[in-house]
Amino acid sequence: MQPPASSSPLKAVLWDMDGTIVDTEPYWIAAERALVEAHGGSWSHEQAMQLVGQALTFSAGLLQKAGVRMEIRDIIDTLTAQVINSVRQQVPWRPGARELLEELHGAGVRCALVTMSEGPLARQVVDSLPRQYFEVLVTGDTVSRGKPHPEAYLTAVERLQETDPQLGIGDCVALEDSAPGVAAAVASGVTTVAVPHIVPLPQDSRYTLWESLSGRSVADLEALLPAPARGAGLEEEPAAAVGHSRD
Repeated sequence: MQPPASSSPLKAVLWDMDGTIVDTEPYWIAAERALVEAHGGSWSHEQAMQLVGQALTFSAGLLQKAGVRMEIRDIIDTLTAQVINSVRQQVPWRPGARELLEELHGAGVRCALVTMSEGPLARQVVDSLPRQYFEVLVTGDTVSRGKPHPEAYLTAVERLQETDPQLGIGDCVALEDSAPGVAAAVASGVTTVAVPHIVPLPQDSRYTLWESLSGRSVADLEALLPAPARGAGLEEEPAAAVGHSRD
């Protein structure tokens, strides 16, 4: 059954995936370590933390510097395949994410997935959910410039506008966990909620900081919208860019 048409001033929520909906970072870190060690190198916790929220191409480049003798594309494919296999065995849901998705669905608020993981992993996670919550998927292999560039978020809004031309930047909220992801969302002009997970994020007037999605509601998201969206639903111009990750 289709959810009711939304009467909420909140028209869409743009979700990051890794670290926000699912806690896949331990899977990525294990895959990175195994790959580096297979090539005779070592992979520290500090090195792994440098890759959180970064572009897969950037991450693969650092793995090459750590001694992995493979092409960038082969590194990405190897890591992604291992993470997908881990997700198939157990989906590591983040607290409150599924509950908030279900409430948004019931309220008729549209959802888009904006992740720098590539399509196969994103679809594995989406297919593990009880419903098709996401009508738009923007993945790392469908954009030319990944987070922290705003292209992925702007693309998601444009695709949502195809079926609702009245939807504007000011009608949306983005949920992110990492510094590159938050920077991308903020740069797009979308109201941004940072829910840090692996790496702490500082207080900043450009976004709202939540400790968790657990217990959060549609009303909490609506309250964050700029005044025009809460009133007349006017569209805003995107902010200037701040500047392909697995976010």
